Amino acid sequence: MSPLATFDVVGKRVFLRCDLNVPIKDGIIKDDGRIKASLPTIQLLQSKGASLIIAAHLGRPQGLPSPELSLAPVAKRLGELLGQEIIFTGDLTGDAVTAVARSLKAGQILLLENIRFSPAETSKDEIERAVFAAQLAQLADAYVGDGFGAVHRKHASVFDLPALLPHCAGLLVAGEVEVLKKLTENPARPYGVVLGGAKLSDKLGVIENLLEKVDLLAIGGGMVFTFFAAQGKEIGTSLVESDMIDSVKALIATAQEKGVRLVLPTDIVVAPTLSADAQPTLVSADAIPADQMGLDIGPLSAAAFAAQIQECATVFWNGPMGVFEFAHFAAGTKVVAAALTKVVGISVVGGGDSAAAVRALGFADSQFGYISTGGGASLEYLEGKELPGLLALGL
Repeated sequence: MSPLATFDVVGKRVFLRCDLNVPIKDGIIKDDGRIKASLPTIQLLQSKGASLIIAAHLGRPQGLPSPELSLAPVAKRLGELLGQEIIFTGDLTGDAVTAVARSLKAGQILLLENIRFSPAETSKDEIERAVFAAQLAQLADAYVGDGFGAVHRKHASVFDLPALLPHCAGLLVAGEVEVLKKLTENPARPYGVVLGGAKLSDKLGVIENLLEKVDLLAIGGGMVFTFFAAQGKEIGTSLVESDMIDSVKALIATAQEKGVRLVLPTDIVVAPTLSADAQPTLVSADAIPADQMGLDIGPLSAAAFAAQIQECATVFWNGPMGVFEFAHFAAGTKVVAAALTKVVGISVVGGGDSAAAVRALGFADSQFGYISTGGGASLEYLEGKELPGLLALGL
C-alpha cells in the first residue's frame, strides 16, 4: 500500500509539488504526459477530502517572470483532464495568494504560477531558500511530493518545504522509486541498458556505475561518435566531446574486463547538415565521409539493437538513437522503441527526450512496462547519487 493511502489529509490544505514541465510552443502543449502522470495523486487527495495548492516549474526562467514560461496553458489542460475549474494565480506568495489558499473548499485546486519565477526557489543560499519555503508553508497544512522530475534538485519547494509540514510521497514518486529499485537491486537478467542522446558527458557517471550491474550496454545517438573517435574512426562533422575520449577508452576497457556486451552501431545515417530536408545517406560506421554528420543509427544497427533488447528480462532506455524530430532520422529510435514493447519482463523508458520520442512516434504509454517522468532524476538515481527530494520525503 502506498504511504499516501493512509496519509491524513481530510479537510486539510495540501501543498502538492508536481512535475508539470511539459513542452509548450506558441501556447500549445505538445505532450501532456507529465500532466496525466500527476492525475492519480491529485484525484486520490481529492477523494480523501483535501484541497490542493499545486506548485510546479516550467523551463529555466532564471528567477524572472517570463510570459512564454507561464503555467497558464497547464492550468487550462489540467482543468480539462479533471473536468473542473483550476484557480490560477500569477503570484507565488503574499496576502492575496494566502487568502485564496485559505478559502479553498474540499476538492478545489489552486495552481501557483511557475515556481521558478522566484529566484529563491533555485537559490544556492540555504537561508534564502528557507525563507521562501517558510512563506510557501503558510499556504498549507501538509505537503505531498510528487514531482519526480525535480527530486534531484535541492530547491525550496522540493527539499526545504517538506521539513516544515507533515509530508508524504505522492503515488508518482513512490512508483518511480519502486521501478528504479527493480533496476538497481537484484534486477532480473539478462539486464540491458540502451543509451542515446546528444551528450556523453551527461551520462558518463551512470555508465560507469551501470558497468558494475548490466549484461548489455548499447550506445546510440550523438554520444556514439565520441566512442567512434576513441576507436580512431573518422566521424566527419558529427557531434563529439573530445575531452571525453580518454574516459571512453576507459569505459570500453572496463566493459571488456567485466564481460559486459558493449554494442555500438555498425551503420550510420548521415547528412551534410542538421535539418528536416537534409538528404540522408546510409554509410558504414567505418566510412563516415569527412563532410557529413551522423544523425541516426542505420537499419542494420537498429535491428541488432532490437534483437539484443528482446533477449533481456530487464531493459532501461534513455536517449533517442537519432534526431527523431526529423522523419529522415527517426527510424533508429522507432525500431528501439518497438523492441522495448516486446520485452518479456520489465522495460523502462527513462523520461525526458525518450518519453517524448515514443509518444511522437505513435506509441502508447501502455505499450511499455514503465515510462519515467524524470530523465535527469532517473539517471542520477541509477548513478547511485542521493537525490535531495527523495531524502526530504524519507525515501
